[in-house]
Amino acid sequence: MAKIRILLAEDDANFGTIFQGYLINKGYPTTLCQNGEEALNTFKSQEFDLCLLDVMMPVMDGFTLAKEIKKINKSIPIIFLTAKNQQESILEGFKAGADDYITKPFSMDELLMRIHAVYSRYELANTQPTTFQIGSFSFDSPRHTLLKDGKTIKLTSKESDLLLLLCENLGNTLERSKALKTIWDEDTYFNARSMDVYITKLRKYFAEDPSVQLLNVHGVGFKLVVNETAGN
Repeated sequence: MAKIRILLAEDDANFGTIFQGYLINKGYPTTLCQNGEEALNTFKSQEFDLCLLDVMMPVMDGFTLAKEIKKINKSIPIIFLTAKNQQESILEGFKAGADDYITKPFSMDELLMRIHAVYSRYELANTQPTTFQIGSFSFDSPRHTLLKDGKTIKLTSKESDLLLLLCENLGNTLERSKALKTIWDEDTYFNARSMDVYITKLRKYFAEDPSVQLLNVHGVGFKLVVNETAGN
C-alpha cells in the first residue's frame, strides 16, 4: 500500500502532537491542525488521502468540517475521533460522511487497522470502471459526457452520478432508496421528484438508440438494460 497522506484535526495539542509523531513514525505523512477552520484551509491547499477528525473542536466542529471536506472531495475517507459514545453522535457522524468512528481512549494499533481497512475499501472503490459502453453510447463518468456518433452530450453532475449507479447495476434493479441516499443523501419526497426529472432526461438521451431502455420497476426502482439484438 502506498503512503497514505493524513490530515489530523485534533484540538488537544499534547495528544495531537504525540498522535502525529506516532503516525509519521509508522510511515504516514501527517499534517496536524488544532481547529476545524485551520483543517479546512489546509485541506484546500494540500493533497490528502484520508482524514482523522476530532468531533469536539473550537471554531468549527468535526461534523461541520467533514461536510465541508466532502463538498470538495466526496470520496475521501474520514474517520472520526471522539470521547463520546452515545448512539446519536455515531449516527450524526455517519450522516456527516464518516467511513468509520473510534471512541477515545483507543489503541493506536486498532486505529492503524481501521485506517488500513477504510483506505483499502476506498482504493477498491476507485479501481471500479468509470467509462461504459451503453448500446451505441459511450459514457465517461469523470467527464460527465455521453458520446454517440461523434456527438457529445454534456451531463449535469446529478445526471452523471445517477447514470453511473445505473451502469454499475446494468441489467439489475437500482433501488430508488439507494439512489436517493447515495446521490441526494436523503430519501425524501422532494428528492424523489427531482430524481424522476433526471430519469426522464436520461430516457430522452437514450431515445436515439432503441437497444437501450431505462425501465421503471414499479414500487422498487429503475433498471438500465441493453438489448444487443434490437438494432439488428
